[in-house]
Amino acid sequence: MHRRTTLALLALAGGPVALTSTRAQAVDLAGVRYPATVQLGGSTLQLNGAGIRYRFVVKVYTAALYLQARAATPEQALAATGPRRIQVHMLRDIDANELGRLLTRGMQDNAPRGEFSKFIPGMLALAELFAARKRLRTGEHFSIDFVPGTGTRVLVNGRPESDLITEPEFFNALLRIWIGNKPADEGLKDALLGRPQPPATTGQN
Repeated sequence: MHRRTTLALLALAGGPVALTSTRAQAVDLAGVRYPATVQLGGSTLQLNGAGIRYRFVVKVYTAALYLQARAATPEQALAATGPRRIQVHMLRDIDANELGRLLTRGMQDNAPRGEFSKFIPGMLALAELFAARKRLRTGEHFSIDFVPGTGTRVLVNGRPESDLITEPEFFNALLRIWIGNKPADEGLKDALLGRPQPPATTGQN
């Protein structure tokens, strides 16, 4: 079967989409289109993988990981030295304060021993950002952008909603929510890393 046809069928089926080719391709997933490449920090990032976050059988959001170079393992994605982006599109309404708490807990659950204290200021800033928004509605989206030497910034619906979070460990702490040892969703983790797997329903984010 032609590769594009296979990707389209996976998207229609609601399963994770993994990009196994070294050349990124745009993906349509649950009505959300993720372009093959994006620009960030003067660099071109490629779509590493995209998938759907399930909570039980409910689709909560889609997520995509953008990197400068292909990463097939958590270690490769976490060790990447260039700009990186996680993009999330909501597939249902959610209490933003609750989402902030769940992201914070995900960071705690996946934090390497001895590193947790290093990103507490950024974690508190993230929780306050979502608490102030009160609600994220279906169709809204946010991205978490990291640029080396500058820091991490959260954008909601394309607009910066946070000050720069300068702790160098903060972006990786966030990324581990989705690709760490205790990810929000095993199926989504596999999809972000380019491993086609059936969607899982574990985790809480």
